[in-house]
Amino acid sequence: METNGENTDATEVSPLLRRIDLSVSIADLDKDVEQRLRRVGKTMKMPGFRPGKVPPAVIRQQHGAQANHEALRSELARLLNEALEERRWRIAGAPRLEAEAGDSDTHLQFSAEFEVYPDIVLHDLSSFEIERSVLEVGQTEIDRTIEILRKQRVRYEIVDRPAAAGDQVSIDFLGRKDGEPFAGGQGQDYRFVLGEGRMLSDFENAVAGTRAGESKSFEMTFPAEYFSAELAGQTVSFELTVKEVGEPILPAIDGDFALALGIADGDLEKMRSEIETNLRREVKRRLQARVTQQVMDLLLKANPIDVPQALLAGEIERLQESVRQDMRQRGMSAKELPMPADWFAEQARRRVALGLILAEIATANDIRAQPRQVRALVEEAAQSYEHPEQIVSWHYAQPERLREFEGAAMEAQIVDWVLAQVKVVDKPVVFAELMGHTS
Repeated sequence: METNGENTDATEVSPLLRRIDLSVSIADLDKDVEQRLRRVGKTMKMPGFRPGKVPPAVIRQQHGAQANHEALRSELARLLNEALEERRWRIAGAPRLEAEAGDSDTHLQFSAEFEVYPDIVLHDLSSFEIERSVLEVGQTEIDRTIEILRKQRVRYEIVDRPAAAGDQVSIDFLGRKDGEPFAGGQGQDYRFVLGEGRMLSDFENAVAGTRAGESKSFEMTFPAEYFSAELAGQTVSFELTVKEVGEPILPAIDGDFALALGIADGDLEKMRSEIETNLRREVKRRLQARVTQQVMDLLLKANPIDVPQALLAGEIERLQESVRQDMRQRGMSAKELPMPADWFAEQARRRVALGLILAEIATANDIRAQPRQVRALVEEAAQSYEHPEQIVSWHYAQPERLREFEGAAMEAQIVDWVLAQVKVVDKPVVFAELMGHTS
């Protein structure tokens, strides 16, 4: 391509990597530099000269290098933009510019190497199937939730009997490997509940059936897949003394229990109603999260794309910073913690690929965040606060606070669009499984 005497030749280096050779006219560049220096000279001040009367040689001496740099940068940007527009390439990340050796006395030669966004062709989804989890919240689920809330408020009453499943025990213990104590193999006044799985099953079985004041010795073998390589598959000996056995006492479902859950007047019917409302909201959220995960997995499977390394690197940096920020909020220091990029590479690649695919679906189908949908999401999120209306007002006070909800509204619409393209089979899900309850 030729434009005013400047040449640009393009090369496809790899599926997403492009190279464009740029030829800049020295004469045109000199004209631009002269214009820039004249503009500087009109306002330049220097002792001994009136404003705007500084000699050109002095102006060039002080500002020539900067003017040359700015003129060259401007011309390269112009040439590159023209080449990109002609080829309809969307550049991903900053281009890498390099000066090239050349014999021309009239032009300067440069190369620009950069990545472009992939061309995404959305594939037909009609042959795919999605199993959509469904669950209707009824009295059984409400009762189950109340029982879980009771267990969260359990207290333990000291008893004089052998420890059984569900009891909380307090023990002193010392473990030895080859006759020597090993790291992590000892504790004093250590409390745990039998049957919760915090300790290895062989250890719990040794404690079960003992009473306060009893001591015993036993051997056990660590599992071959144990996280500590030094102990995995090894047989060790333990000595333990049971100091207390506590029997679980669940709170009665009465006014005091309702008060503990934040029901001001202790009304049990109000308590059940509020639990039902919160439970339905949480079940809806989890069901939506499940089907959204399936949709995203399907879109990645149906539309494999190359990911620009520039976008991947940027996403990795965002994930790393997110971890650091989370650690700072927890009062931890992330300065010395290594965070290799490959820890985040898979997650970053998925996020970037999905972002590109979702953007293409939204553009192709004119999907936008509708104000009413955004408002509904804000109001729903606000319901978990004491004064929901204040939370809603806070979000709408500054538009940038709505971006997360706008993104969620867009995502929900895209999920609905995908579900309309595929075969959907509703599959009942067990309440305990959906909520992540183990017992």
